[in-house]
Amino acid sequence: MRLAALLLLLSTLACSQPPAQPAPSAPFSVVEATIPDMQAAMREGRTTSREIVTQYLARIAMYEDAINAVIAVNPKALDEADARDRERRDGKVRGPLHGIPIALKDNVHTTFMPTTGGALAFDGLRPPYDATLTKNLVDAGAIIIAKTMMTELANWVAAGMPGNYNALKGYGFNPYDPRRDPRGPAPTPPGGARRGGPGGPGGGPARFDDGRPALATGGSSSGTGTAANFWAANVGTETSGSILSPSNQNMLVGIKPTVGRISRYGVIPITADQDTAGPMARTVTDAAIMLGVLESAAPDPNDPATSTCQAPPNRDYTVHLKADALKGARIGIPRASFYDPVTPPGQKEPRGGLNPDQKKAMDEAIAILKQAGAEVVDADIPSIVDPDPAKNFLRWGTCAGPNDVRGKDADCSSSLKYGMKRDFNAWLASLGDRAPVKTLTELRTWNLAHQNMGAIKYQQAQLDVSDEVDLERDRAKWEADRKKDVFLAATHGIDEALQAHKLDALLFPGPSGAGIAAKPGYPTVIVPFSTVPNAPANNPFPQGFDAKPSPYGVSFTGTACSEPRLIELAFAFEQLTKRRVPPASTP
Repeated sequence: MRLAALLLLLSTLACSQPPAQPAPSAPFSVVEATIPDMQAAMREGRTTSREIVTQYLARIAMYEDAINAVIAVNPKALDEADARDRERRDGKVRGPLHGIPIALKDNVHTTFMPTTGGALAFDGLRPPYDATLTKNLVDAGAIIIAKTMMTELANWVAAGMPGNYNALKGYGFNPYDPRRDPRGPAPTPPGGARRGGPGGPGGGPARFDDGRPALATGGSSSGTGTAANFWAANVGTETSGSILSPSNQNMLVGIKPTVGRISRYGVIPITADQDTAGPMARTVTDAAIMLGVLESAAPDPNDPATSTCQAPPNRDYTVHLKADALKGARIGIPRASFYDPVTPPGQKEPRGGLNPDQKKAMDEAIAILKQAGAEVVDADIPSIVDPDPAKNFLRWGTCAGPNDVRGKDADCSSSLKYGMKRDFNAWLASLGDRAPVKTLTELRTWNLAHQNMGAIKYQQAQLDVSDEVDLERDRAKWEADRKKDVFLAATHGIDEALQAHKLDALLFPGPSGAGIAAKPGYPTVIVPFSTVPNAPANNPFPQGFDAKPSPYGVSFTGTACSEPRLIELAFAFEQLTKRRVPPASTP
């Protein structure tokens, strides 16, 4: 919904019915309000769901032009709020999200709003069925207030496309510095295009002055609207970093669950091997509440992976909000590559490590863990330091872009490019007659035919490399690659490190552990903690441009189905630090 239409909706619907309850003497504000705060205010008669939705719609109208966080607003949000208020007056409260406005990434099916994935070809698409997670939210009384900005098709379209860009809405901006990048042309990296993947650089940008933000928003699940208090929380999706990175960049708590914890049915895919949805919120408490609602009470017959983990009793993760959970916990510090540079076997140059500002932040975080009674031990991930190139995770990339076509992809995992061909075509088939295109090949052809409309500003190298896959001929390589993914990232990676040191979790700087945890589908919880300078080492900002600091969080990662313990650790750390601050640009 366009801004003018939103303003009209807000003005007309706000006057169309009287408030469900008298206006409270001390006005309730949604700014930085938690889900429990809102529930308490509604329970005590200090506000209503209608008033909460109205305040959020007003904030969207006021600040949306600056940050471009929204693809569509639900035109019936106020009607749904009224219905939830009537239920509350009648003594029916469906659960902890009753009457709470939540936003969905626009690759999550909603039959009552378009689901576009940010792709021009899917503009206006109304899928024939709701996602399982959408149904879970609606059944729990949540109000789907909007669909959020996202990188087009979760950033499996083009090599070098900026994060949070799509052909429908352009570029999203970070509310902590909602300005355009002031730099000019970017030099071509040595050797030409680089290998990349979702949320990564792909082939490298041709220019910085294409309209992209000065401060990255992170990943393909924007999170910007949650940071700016446009809604209580949002649902993101991750294949490799797109919950953790935007949470990091927007001072949010993000829970990237074990793959299968939340049903993927009705979510536009990249690959079922790694895809998952997950909550993004301003507090661990809110994210834990969201996780319990998003998870189904029983395995979803439409998603076999949902039998991987057992839901906790009553799907209640709030029992794991324990302020003393760090006492006696064993936390591993995977220094090689993630904290300190390391030279992979067979290579001459070191990779990874933190810059001085990031190191200072992580040193402080580690000191806080120790003060809280945690046992902090150095615990390098074995596959990161293995001298055998065949057993070293850093020597095993993700096949992506024009450099990794068939015949040139022996040293990288084909999981994403293979899975996209397999799962995207299956998703298109599930749309039946509503599918604007029937195959990935047809989408590529459509994009080429509509280039003059902006369909593929950054071309479509990722779609190209996926579409060349032959699902039968290339199946053996995909199976071998998946086996190696799991071995390097889990068996000889995260699991070996956890078991060798008897750890509860690994502590990663920011979202840096996303890539290794993504391959076996392992969970991570990220917590806001600090800020670091937004000062690119290469191609610095021009003199006189006062770049605002970049948010910076810490991540707790564990093995499959370890979300309860990770939530305990993240909550205890959050309660000790409480470093989140709202963006000054959207007070």
